[in-house]
Amino acid sequence: MHNTNVPPQSDLPTSSQLQRSTVIALVAAIVILVTVVLPAEYGIDPTRVGGVLGLTEMGEIKEQLAEEAAIDAAADAAAAQTAASAPAESAEVAAATPAAGQESTEAQPPASPAADEWRDEMRITLEPGQGSEVKLSMKLGEQAQFSWMAEGGAVNFDTHGDGGGQNTSYEKGRNVPSDDGVLEAAFDGNHGWFWRNRGDATVDVIIRTRGQYAEMKRVL
Repeated sequence: MHNTNVPPQSDLPTSSQLQRSTVIALVAAIVILVTVVLPAEYGIDPTRVGGVLGLTEMGEIKEQLAEEAAIDAAADAAAAQTAASAPAESAEVAAATPAAGQESTEAQPPASPAADEWRDEMRITLEPGQGSEVKLSMKLGEQAQFSWMAEGGAVNFDTHGDGGGQNTSYEKGRNVPSDDGVLEAAFDGNHGWFWRNRGDATVDVIIRTRGQYAEMKRVL
């Protein structure tokens, strides 16, 4: 009743076979980590395979979202701490904030070329909490003039670049209704803007560009 089939010794793997299988599994895990996990999750691409597969850009976007969420959380925590430690001062600041916010929202964007003088224009609708990203394909030292504005509110933004395993942030802002200027590529790659709508209403972001770049594309 208690008989069991014991496999013969010849069918069992030897110590050397087990060691070889362990080494193969470890090497495979390292390869997957370097070529897939690091680019897709953290935007780190030492082999550049992730860039070919489109994983690096995915990881960089995740890192940007995580960084923005951390900044918002820190700002909310600081605001809560200020309100708790100095309620009277907080009330005065709260009374002054709407006027300052209204002035910022209603301020006219800086003078820019007429619409027909721009090379590219794109309109992006952002629901509350939604983010989007637009990039220009540029080479080192190329310059692109840009102008963007948020209709219906203000947005958080991050002007940055990535490519060839490199990444950089040119400028960041919170609750900004518009921005314009000249974007100069720090290296060959994709350079542009990430916006997030942290308000309660839908916002349309209109971006116009011209200058030295191959193409404009929406990547998120």
